[in-house]
Amino acid sequence: MSLKGKTLFITGGSRGIGLAIAVRAARDGANVVVAAKTGEPHARLPGTIYSAAEDIEKAGGKALPILCDLRDETQLAAAVEQTVATFGGIDILVNNASAISLTGTLITDMKKYDLMNGINARGTYMAGRYCIPHLKKAAQNHGSAHILTLSPPLAMDKKWFAPHVAYSMAKYGMSLCTLGWAEEFRKDGIAANSLWPRTAIATAAIRLVGGDAVMRASRTPEIMADAAHVILNKPSREFSGHFCIDDVVLHETGVRDFSQYAAVPGTPEKNLAPDFFLPDDLPQFH
Repeated sequence: MSLKGKTLFITGGSRGIGLAIAVRAARDGANVVVAAKTGEPHARLPGTIYSAAEDIEKAGGKALPILCDLRDETQLAAAVEQTVATFGGIDILVNNASAISLTGTLITDMKKYDLMNGINARGTYMAGRYCIPHLKKAAQNHGSAHILTLSPPLAMDKKWFAPHVAYSMAKYGMSLCTLGWAEEFRKDGIAANSLWPRTAIATAAIRLVGGDAVMRASRTPEIMADAAHVILNKPSREFSGHFCIDDVVLHETGVRDFSQYAAVPGTPEKNLAPDFFLPDDLPQFH
């Protein structure tokens, strides 16, 4: 399996899971576009589009860092145009950018609501709208094109909405894009799938939300990167419309030891913090 020569457009890939997916693709020799809004170092969050580009180049890929606020249609359209001008097309769109506030209705003001829905649901939709014409060409010319969205299975359970309905709406909006696009563009050979982690993932965003205790009970972003790599190498006309869980994807490829992904080596599987939005019938591996 290899993504050599493929061009990936990744939203919000300056750190965390997006960066891990970018570096994993770069190891194959892929072209990776990091379209994110962090051009200057953030006080609390590590990484910029330029440090991400350095990591991608070191891993063996070609990088194109583009300063882009996913809420700004003009910036997003220009980023897609610059990608096509630089690499000749787009084979893969990874909708990674996301905002989170795990707060109830009376605490979540409209500014936070608009931020989450503007980046998560609207941003995913808009990135798809501008990338899909190029993905159609990729499917025609290369036989394969993928949209991978980092969003949860559509488990419509009140327990996932009551504590943080605004965030849940924003994430499920991303998943609805997967549901719709998989069928809308099936005839064009474009796969649309979602990927979600079974456990918390050790990123700077999770540290801000859950603190050091959750970080210690997390897996590393590399498990999501490895699972994404598997999905993006599947034939796009055969594998679409799926809501995948990271370790389930890897288990199906033969992986049995997931200890390598523990953020704190030696952490028992039973001590890992489960993520939100997981279906009740998820297979267990320990």
